[in-house]
Amino acid sequence: MTSPKIINNDLSQWLHNSVKLSTSPQTSFLPAASPSHFSGSPPQSYFPLSSRRSSMKLPPPKVLKPFATEDIKILLLENVNQTAVDILKQQGYQVEFHKTSLNEEELIEKIRDVHAIGIRSKTKLTSRVLAEARNLVVIGCFCIGVNQVDIEYAAKHGIAVFNSPFSNSRSVAELVIGEIIALARQFTDRSNEMHNGVWNKVSAGCWEIRGKTLGIVGYGHIGAQLSVLAESMGMSVIYYDVIPIMSLGMAKQVATLNDLLTEADFITLHIPALPETENLIGAPQFAAMKHGSYLINASRGTVVDIPALINAMHSGKIAGAALDVYPNEPAKNGPTFHTALNAWAEQLRSLKNIILTPHIGGSTEEAQSAIGIEVGQALVRYINEGATIGAVNFPEVSLRSLTLEEENHVRVLYVHSNVPGVLRTVNEIFAEHNIDKQYSDSRGDIAYLMADISQVDAADIRDLYEKLERTPFKILTRLLY
Repeated sequence: MTSPKIINNDLSQWLHNSVKLSTSPQTSFLPAASPSHFSGSPPQSYFPLSSRRSSMKLPPPKVLKPFATEDIKILLLENVNQTAVDILKQQGYQVEFHKTSLNEEELIEKIRDVHAIGIRSKTKLTSRVLAEARNLVVIGCFCIGVNQVDIEYAAKHGIAVFNSPFSNSRSVAELVIGEIIALARQFTDRSNEMHNGVWNKVSAGCWEIRGKTLGIVGYGHIGAQLSVLAESMGMSVIYYDVIPIMSLGMAKQVATLNDLLTEADFITLHIPALPETENLIGAPQFAAMKHGSYLINASRGTVVDIPALINAMHSGKIAGAALDVYPNEPAKNGPTFHTALNAWAEQLRSLKNIILTPHIGGSTEEAQSAIGIEVGQALVRYINEGATIGAVNFPEVSLRSLTLEEENHVRVLYVHSNVPGVLRTVNEIFAEHNIDKQYSDSRGDIAYLMADISQVDAADIRDLYEKLERTPFKILTRLLY
C-alpha cells in the first residue's frame, strides 16, 4: 500500500508548482456544488488547464499588496491539514493554528482581528460570531458541508466562503463500500463477540453483495464514484436525484425516491442538510423498503429520523445500518456521545448489526491533504487576487493575473448590494482613469465587481478607495496594488 506520506509529498510539490501559476482564465476550477441542489454532475478534472499547456510560457504573476490593511492574519482551527498551513505560511501570512475547535466565547475573542479563518465541521460560525469579525474577508471550510456557517450573513457582510466539494469523495465512497460488505456479513457483531471471548460461527442472515441492488440517493461526486465501485463488485446500481444526471457505467436513474426504496437491497444517502431533506428517511420510507434491507448514511445527520430507524431495526424490517453522521455531534473527542446530546443514543448503541462511526467519512490522510490544498489555494487566490471561483455564497468572478510588466496598476475589489445604479456610480469614479479590464456578476442580493486600473500612483489609489467607501451601495472595498 502506498504510504500516505509519499502522496502528501507529491501533492505538496504539485501545489508548490501550481500556486505560482496565473489564475483565470489560464486555470480551470470546478464550481462548488450549489447548496440548493442535492448534487452535481461528476467532476471531470481537478488539474489546472495550464498543466496541460506545458508548451505555453506564462508571464510570472505580480504579487499584489492590500491597501489600507495590515499584515494578513489567519486563524486555523480543528487540526486543519499541514498542507494548508504550509500554503498560507508560504504567502507570508501570520497563521495561528489550533488542533481543536473553540467554544463561542473563545471564538469571538479570536476572530475579532483575523482576516481569514479556516474550520472543519465542528466550529459554528453563527451571525453572533461573525458580527464580531471586524476584519474578516474570507472563510475556508476544509470539508464538503458549509451548514456550520451562516453563509447568508457572511455574504451580506462581504465575507466569501469556500469549501472542498470534491477532495474527499473517494474516501467517503470507499467507506460506504466497506460498510456494505460489513453489514452484509455482520462483521461488527462477530468482531465484538470475539473481543468478548465468544466464538459464534454462523451464516444465517449473511450475504454476498454480488447480485444485490444498491440504491444511491444523491448522485453527485460521491454517489457517482460509489456507483462505479459497486458495479465493479457485481452490484446493480440505481439512483435517485432531484435533477436528471447522466449515469456512469450501467447505473440507472429512477423517477422517485419511493421507486428506489422498494427496489434496493442497500440504500445509501449522499444529500445535503436542507429544510426539504430533514427526516427524508422516516417511518413511511422504512415501511416502503424491502424487508431485511440495509441503510447507510454518510451525508448529514438530519436526513434520517433516528427513532424511526431504531423501531425499524427492532421489528426486523431493516437488517442493518451504518451511520457516520448524527443530528447533534460532539464538539470534541472523548466519551461525549450520550443521551445528553441525543436522547436516543443508548438505544442506538444497543442495536445489533449497526456500524456507528464519528463522522470520519472524509478522514483519511489522502483526503485531508487534498482538502488542505484545495481550500488553501482558494484562500490564497481570494486574498491575493480577489478571485471567487468556487465560492459558495458569492458570484464567481475572476480576472487574469497582473504581471510584473504591468506597473502602476491597482486591482479594485468591490462587493456591493445588487441594486440599480451601482455600475454607473462606480464607473463615474473610474472615469478619470484607464480601466484595463473589468468584470462584474451578481448572486441574489450580492454583487461583486473586479477591475484593474492602470497608470495610478499612491494618491490615486487612496482617492479611489475613499470614494468607493463613501458609495451607498458598498458592502466591502478592497484594493490590491
